[in-house]
Amino acid sequence: MPIELPRADQQPQERSDAARNREALLAAAQRLIDHCGVDGVTMDAVAHEAGVGKGTVFRRFGSREGLMAAVLNRSETDWQGSVIGGPPPLGPHDDPMARLLAFGHSRLRLNLAHAALIRGAGHTGARSYAAVSFSAMHVRHLLTALGVDGDIPLLATALMAPLEVVILEQQVDHEQIPVGRIEAAWDDLVRRVVCA
Repeated sequence: MPIELPRADQQPQERSDAARNREALLAAAQRLIDHCGVDGVTMDAVAHEAGVGKGTVFRRFGSREGLMAAVLNRSETDWQGSVIGGPPPLGPHDDPMARLLAFGHSRLRLNLAHAALIRGAGHTGARSYAAVSFSAMHVRHLLTALGVDGDIPLLATALMAPLEVVILEQQVDHEQIPVGRIEAAWDDLVRRVVCA
């Protein structure tokens, strides 16, 4: 029986007009992020871009952090879709080792690309429980498929830790380590865990 992975977009059902408003606000926020960067996005600007009052944005998301977290979760949902049903090697229909290596590279690059958004989401953007659970369950599933012995949950956590944005930014921005070198080191770590 396949493992049912939680998705970041699994939320209680909402009215269709509320769903349209939410989508319009998220699309407006994404356009502004694309145009002026995360730091340039305000609740006023999102309200103006979406053609609603500022209070609507606050009622919907609670705070700027909540809005950024929702934009982040939207991206997370798209990424999860590529893991669940996208082309190999990230998606299904490839061997578990190729999928695990592709997962690491994809997660690393996504986290670097969304570093400002993750910071903008603040405490609420540390990633939703569903998003973290999805990644952890996926790595556990692949480690199990590879026949890895040991404490699979802790091994999965150890493999995911170097992919977190705070660690990546330290290496890339402060230590000037090229992304390709980080990917190669992560591949080496995976191979050591799998073959240990």
